[in-house]
Amino acid sequence: MARKSKSKLSELYLEENKDQIYENALAEIQSFELPLGTTLRSVYDDQPNAHQRFMEKLDACIRNHDREIEKMCNFHHQGFVDAITELLKVRADAEKLKVQVTDTNRRLQDAGKEVIAQTEEIIRCRVQQRNITTVVEKLQLCLPVLEMYSKLKEQMNVKRYYSALKTMEQLENQYLPRVSQYRFCQIMIENLPKLREEIKEISMSDLKDFLESIRKHSDRIGETAMKQAQQQKTFGTALQKQNNVNYGRNMHLSRNRILESKNEITLKRTFEEDDEHEEEVLTAQDLVDFSPVYRCLHIYSVLGDGEIFENYYRKQRRKQARLVLQPQSSMHETVEGYRRYFSQIVGFFVVEDHILHVTQGLVTRTYTDELWNMALSKIIAVLRTHSSYCSDPDLVLELKNLIVVFADTLQGYGFPVNRLFDLLFEIRDQYNETLLKKWSGLFRDIFEADNYSPIPVANEEEYKIVISKFPFQDPELDKQSFPKKLPMSQSVPQIYIQVKEFIYASLKFSESLHRSSTEIDDMLRKSTNLLLTRTLSSCLQNLIKKPHIGLTELVQIIINTTHLEQACKYLEDFISNITNISQVTVHTARLYGLSTFKDARHAAEGEIYTKLNQKIDEFIQIADYDWTMSESDGRASGYLMDLINFLRSTFQVFTHLPGKVAQTACMSACQHLSMSLMQMLLDSELRQISMGAIQQFNLDVIQCELFASSEPVPGFQGDTLQLAFIDLRQLLDLFMVWDWSTYLADYGQATSKYLRVNPSTALTLLEKMKDSSKKNNIFAQFRKNDRDKQKLIETVVKQLRSLVNGMSQHT
Repeated sequence: MARKSKSKLSELYLEENKDQIYENALAEIQSFELPLGTTLRSVYDDQPNAHQRFMEKLDACIRNHDREIEKMCNFHHQGFVDAITELLKVRADAEKLKVQVTDTNRRLQDAGKEVIAQTEEIIRCRVQQRNITTVVEKLQLCLPVLEMYSKLKEQMNVKRYYSALKTMEQLENQYLPRVSQYRFCQIMIENLPKLREEIKEISMSDLKDFLESIRKHSDRIGETAMKQAQQQKTFGTALQKQNNVNYGRNMHLSRNRILESKNEITLKRTFEEDDEHEEEVLTAQDLVDFSPVYRCLHIYSVLGDGEIFENYYRKQRRKQARLVLQPQSSMHETVEGYRRYFSQIVGFFVVEDHILHVTQGLVTRTYTDELWNMALSKIIAVLRTHSSYCSDPDLVLELKNLIVVFADTLQGYGFPVNRLFDLLFEIRDQYNETLLKKWSGLFRDIFEADNYSPIPVANEEEYKIVISKFPFQDPELDKQSFPKKLPMSQSVPQIYIQVKEFIYASLKFSESLHRSSTEIDDMLRKSTNLLLTRTLSSCLQNLIKKPHIGLTELVQIIINTTHLEQACKYLEDFISNITNISQVTVHTARLYGLSTFKDARHAAEGEIYTKLNQKIDEFIQIADYDWTMSESDGRASGYLMDLINFLRSTFQVFTHLPGKVAQTACMSACQHLSMSLMQMLLDSELRQISMGAIQQFNLDVIQCELFASSEPVPGFQGDTLQLAFIDLRQLLDLFMVWDWSTYLADYGQATSKYLRVNPSTALTLLEKMKDSSKKNNIFAQFRKNDRDKQKLIETVVKQLRSLVNGMSQHT
């Protein structure tokens, strides 16, 4: 029972649950909130016949709702009817109200038309006012832009390009960004780069004009700079010279008179030139407008192309430097060519130095030093080449002065110039060479114009004039009364004056070389030594060798060289005076004039000996002996007497020569005469000689011996001069006395009477006499009267031949 009751209860419970499930499903369907798919699936997925049951439940629910709707309609039906009735009543009133509203609206519209018109006008005015206010505000923003742009245009027109670039920068950074939305601003923005390029092109064009201008004006700039540098040195140099003059006046009043006068004139001229040139000092900036290069530099710097500008400027200036350093082919012909060349170079580097100091970075010291080193090498090469063409010492001196001013000018601007002064020492050697050539011509002219006779002085004034030119002192001559003659010829004081002038000329080149007085003194002495040992010596040697210079002229030349040699010490004093260097200073060079004049004197002496011998040969050549004469004429030959008279008169001229020279000349002449006479006897073309010819020849030799014994030149001891004819005398005595037995017996002994007779000489002459006796029968009487004597001749010939053969074998 219990089980049954439980089963019934469970069935009831299941039934109730199913009903509850259907109700829930219907509630979900009615809610319209949850998705129906799940709900419907739960209904269909249930037990069999669940759909039918659900539909039954659904029908029951619909019937319940219908009943409720019907109840509600019944409850509100009367109210609905009443409302409809009221609504119908209101419709008539609504029609009236509509008519009234329409009429009111019409009347209101008619009345509001004027108000609307006024309102629209007010609105329009308000819009215009607002627009005007907006325009004013915008114009206030645009006006500064337009003003700046107008200012930019004005700056461009007046060529204030750097200011124009600054204005552009302000426009771009401050003004244009505020009004960038306007089209005119875009046009401005597009134009600004074009304006920058235009400014760059214009400034570059100005720079090119500037570069062309300074190229044309470089010589003027350099000339002005060199004048200023020279004026700065002038006053100090003049004072230094004045001090030297005062010192020389106190120490060497008598000897340095010429130097003082020259220096005083120079000093006076210097002060006058200083007065003339006391004008406003001009600089490179006064002569050239540098604003284009400043402007271009600033413009390119602002545009960020400063490095491009620097490279362009330096490149162009290097090109100009090469053009400036290229000299004209005819530069060496005139000093103006050198001056223009130096002025252009100085002008170039003055401009570069100015650019260096007034700009930052455009030109650096390293760049200018590099450019100067390149230029200096080129300048030195050019000067070496062109100066070598200069043959005029005055032009070389002018060149030296220009180089000194050129070097001093550039040194004042900080450029090293030591190599230029080294070059001046090379040019100094060339200058000395040109001086030597010039003075060689002067010496030649002096020698050509000289009459080679002692200088006559008629009175005291003429004597003082001569000794003022040449330091001559002779106490013995001073005691003589006027008129009198000085021993030297006119060329001596002239040569002395020219040597001093040469020293002055050499000194001119040594000035301003920044060298000490000792170095200048040494240079003067060396150049003077060259003048004496080479130029003057060569001129003297050539003069001595000239054919028209006779014995009288040679004698005078020897006398002249003696006095010039004595004057060398005065030349040394002269050099010491003008350099203020004492001769006792260590390492002071000495003049070599002594050796020069000694060599010239020796050459003149040798030429005297040569010319004497040539004159003797001329007389010998006109000798006309009859070698076959039977007996002599009883008197000496005419040619020989003329020769002796010539020698006697010539040796009288030698009285002014040093004793040894005259004695040597006389001895040389006698020896040469003796040798010439001996050669005449032994001439191979002479085949025969008679005894009469021997006797005639003996008379001529006797006259020669008498001339030698008459002491034509004083100073010979005993019969020294006669010994020149001893060979002839012994030979002639041997043949005249016919003392062959003594000759043969004493031959080879120191005490031999015929010691000077050579066997070969005796044999040659004896054979000539032997041949003559055969042809002319000179010995016919001997053969008749004394046959033994003839045999003796044959014997003597044989013995002489044996002696000659023995000598040759011994040799």
